[in-house]
Amino acid sequence: MRIILGYYLLLTLIGFVSMWQDKRRARQHAYRTPEATLLTIAFLGGALGSWIGMYTVRHKTRKAKFQWLVPIAAILHLAFWFVYTSQ
Repeated sequence: MRIILGYYLLLTLIGFVSMWQDKRRARQHAYRTPEATLLTIAFLGGALGSWIGMYTVRHKTRKAKFQWLVPIAAILHLAFWFVYTSQ
């Protein structure tokens, strides 16, 4: 159980940092992180961090793809967590 919790904490941090970094790079007109990579991080377990990052740094909040897919990823991982911990 600790390993799974550690995995989610790490991916949550990665999700947040990836949103923050991409926003910073957008302001600097630098190389950007592909949207597919940002969404992959969310679906691998970093959805909560990505979601918090989206609204903290106001990044990708107007893109419908992110408005829908990041919360869906978060809900799927929360459902997995509740099923796994209830056993």
